[in-house]
Amino acid sequence: MANFDFDQAEGLRRMLAGPKPRIVTFLSATPQDDKGAMLVNLGASLARAGNDVLLVDAGGGEEGVAARLGLQDVASLLDVARQECALNQVIHQVPQGFGVVTMAPSRRLRGAARPDEARRLAKAFDVLVKQTGIVIVDGEFDDEGFPVPVMASSEIVVQVSNSATSIKAAYCMIKRLNHELGRRPFGILVTGASASEAKVVYDNMAQAASRYLAVNLTSMGSVPADEYLHRAARLGRAVVDAFPLAGASVAFRELAGRFALPSGPAFALPGTSGASRGVHWQRGEQPAF
Repeated sequence: MANFDFDQAEGLRRMLAGPKPRIVTFLSATPQDDKGAMLVNLGASLARAGNDVLLVDAGGGEEGVAARLGLQDVASLLDVARQECALNQVIHQVPQGFGVVTMAPSRRLRGAARPDEARRLAKAFDVLVKQTGIVIVDGEFDDEGFPVPVMASSEIVVQVSNSATSIKAAYCMIKRLNHELGRRPFGILVTGASASEAKVVYDNMAQAASRYLAVNLTSMGSVPADEYLHRAARLGRAVVDAFPLAGASVAFRELAGRFALPSGPAFALPGTSGASRGVHWQRGEQPAF
């Protein structure tokens, strides 16, 4: 029999707690420069659509998205955890229209954090994300896992290209995440590929993940290779701002529209079976990635 007193109390707690923070962690099986360009342009597209966007560099270092935006020597969230600065001092607004925060100056420094610092870092991150509409995390999943526990329960999207090396790396990443975090859905974003190429990549990965890992993947769309992306980067601008009619701009606006849906990225989109097209493996055969 249902416990209605418990149900009402739980419902009241959820109402008082407010809406759950929207966090999307991006992992990538593409070069770091490709990942950085994708995150900057997605953030700019979401901001131009009227969303409050915060981009968190959870890796740090010279290759992180913060360094790409000229913010490599600024205070970090780890400094907040060490009580060396206030939370509002680590949020930096960039011309592309969103805020940027660095988790720690480098992965090495983050790993050296004491247990009490790690707890305070997680608490600072929790407070930070509750102040923002959409939080995009430039994430890494290393031997120590994610830097803060909430990233493990966030929406996770894996970026992949249509090269065999990238596809194999993305599949291995999903396999490892499944082993460490348990079975859960993942989004797949294909970049540097046409829509038809991206569909083949996604369908093949989704079929393999479903058959060999019992994991559901969802296509988040694709972004084509586009010279205007590089031109915009050289200008220090987002492609949707500098070249709004470019193919990449159209793709990023569509991608932003999907992520800005009230229910978030739907990891079970209508009409995507996960294995409807592409190469089909025989039962018991391992995918040749």
